[in-house]
Amino acid sequence: MPTYRCFYQREPIFNPSESKSYRNISCNAPRQCSQLTSATGVSTDCSSATCTYGIQHGGDTEGDSSSVGFLGYEELTITRSDVFPNFIFGCGRNNQGPFYYTAGLLGLSRDPLSAVSQTASKYGKYFSYCLPTPTGTGSLTFGKGGTTSKNIKFTPSPVNPKAPSFYFVDLVGIKVGGHRLPVSESVFKTPGTIIDSGTTITRLPSAAYAALRTSFLEATNGSGLRTGGFSFLDTCYDYRLYDTVKIPTISFLFSGNIEVPISEVGILYIHSMARVCLTFAGNSDASDVSILGSFHQETLDVVYDIAGGKIGFGTGGCS
Repeated sequence: MPTYRCFYQREPIFNPSESKSYRNISCNAPRQCSQLTSATGVSTDCSSATCTYGIQHGGDTEGDSSSVGFLGYEELTITRSDVFPNFIFGCGRNNQGPFYYTAGLLGLSRDPLSAVSQTASKYGKYFSYCLPTPTGTGSLTFGKGGTTSKNIKFTPSPVNPKAPSFYFVDLVGIKVGGHRLPVSESVFKTPGTIIDSGTTITRLPSAAYAALRTSFLEATNGSGLRTGGFSFLDTCYDYRLYDTVKIPTISFLFSGNIEVPISEVGILYIHSMARVCLTFAGNSDASDVSILGSFHQETLDVVYDIAGGKIGFGTGGCS
């Protein structure tokens, strides 16, 4: 394995040699080791006696992140009464990329190795979160009762057999400035849409993104100077000479007649005041799955009722 490399993180670095309950998972444990392929999308490496994982995480304007390490067992303590022995996780030994001072990734997918599945005996595959903004705190709750919104609106989240670990939602339209974009529902339905807290920028079918960009440019005409793009973002402004700017409201429309407004703090990505960009991007292929990214989940209570086959959204979260 390559030279040990940890992310720069705020929390103390975990040293497995100092834990009485940690142990590596052997390649002789075929069930746990073989589950890595579906969990990470990368074939299991069993060239040594210990089961080794590798995973790459993309979708950030600053580049991709990756982690390689050993699969292991550890005792997971969430509360004093909620303790899970033999919790399976990846102990990273070679980690690279922008993780912004965090200690790693928490898997919340439908996969059997995710934290959701491994704690299902206690929490029933039900969890919720409210993602923090740059100036506010967030929360993550396993089990029911973690939301602060009074009115959670649920939309179906069926299992897609082609990608069973992901959470699909039925996005049918988008509004900009209160007006629905002239885009057929089939444009969204053909590739499908997943919700992902680990992807920052929302990806849309090219036809839907083109319509959104046109509407956004019309609404912001005269409010900022257009400038060159940043990374894969192509709708950017120079706001250095502006004290106030005009930004239209944007909301997602889901099946079940559900409209979810996006917080204004998540509509623009501020690389610098000379380059402030719209937090949407178009997919290069019509068959690419759309992704509802984390910028557009900020301040929302997002509720995953996996057993009930639905995902809920509530405004005014993180309070």
